[in-house]
Amino acid sequence: MSSVGLFEQVDPELEARVRAGLDEVEARMTAFISSDVPFLVEAAQHLIRAGGKRFRPMLVLVAAEFGDRSAAAVVPAAVGVELTHLASLYHDDVMDEADLRRGADSANVRWDNTVAILTGDFLFAQASKVIADLGPEAVRIQAHTFARLVEGQVRETVGPREGQELLDHYLRVVADKTGALISTAAHYGALLAGASDRHVEVLTEFGERIGTVFQLSDDVIDVTSDATGKTPGTDLREGVPTLPVLIARRSTDPADTRLLSLLDSDLTDETLLAEALKLLRAHPAIAESRAVVSQHADAARALLAELPEGPARDALAGLCDLVVHRTA
Repeated sequence: MSSVGLFEQVDPELEARVRAGLDEVEARMTAFISSDVPFLVEAAQHLIRAGGKRFRPMLVLVAAEFGDRSAAAVVPAAVGVELTHLASLYHDDVMDEADLRRGADSANVRWDNTVAILTGDFLFAQASKVIADLGPEAVRIQAHTFARLVEGQVRETVGPREGQELLDHYLRVVADKTGALISTAAHYGALLAGASDRHVEVLTEFGERIGTVFQLSDDVIDVTSDATGKTPGTDLREGVPTLPVLIARRSTDPADTRLLSLLDSDLTDETLLAEALKLLRAHPAIAESRAVVSQHADAARALLAELPEGPARDALAGLCDLVVHRTA
């Protein structure tokens, strides 16, 4: 079930409003990608046409339900957030040397790394143009978010500081690379709809926490699912530490010797990668990872107690469950 589909069970009117809002976001994104260079437009629209969950613009729209949901700035903010996210995907695929994104060839495979990087830069610029029309505070938030996205990628690239626990380091990377933009989505929706200061704070923190859940859930899916639209084991292949891998590495069980050896090997070899995936899928680290995901989701859900009762709060609570249990 999609996140928007969940809302229909909570409140059909909320579901209809969010779907209508997302349709408008989709139309505006496509229309906004314009350039005198047709090739750049084609490359920039590549991932837009591939679709996606649109989780971030959806969160903008739901957060706006705690204020004036019809405020003129809400949909443009959702567009700006999603363009920023799409831009980061082009860069991520270069960093990860990914072959697939949303079931289609990644831009770096369809064209090359240079095209992917420049297209990501172009989309960041387009997102900034959208956000600039929303006022100085929106621009400040965007700049802070962009800095965190870069910091998270650099943290991941350089690794933990001496003496820093690996999982603590990884959770900080996740907070910056994923939590930051999802937090900004909720922040924009509440702020630009004129929600109270306290509700803006709560929704911003909720976005940060549910963003962490979203990525940790992705970590499990990357190992366990073959139906994600991405190449299974992408992070494993590139040696990127993720939640199941970090937990598995703690093992002192002699039965895990082969798995631990594989995790230290060159997993760009497809045969070794397949073996590592098979062993990791059967490892207790998967159940432990799911427990960690649930704990973070519970922390996000607890924040919602400060929000007024109603369909929007119920939808966000349901979203916590959906992110935990999703399989793609």
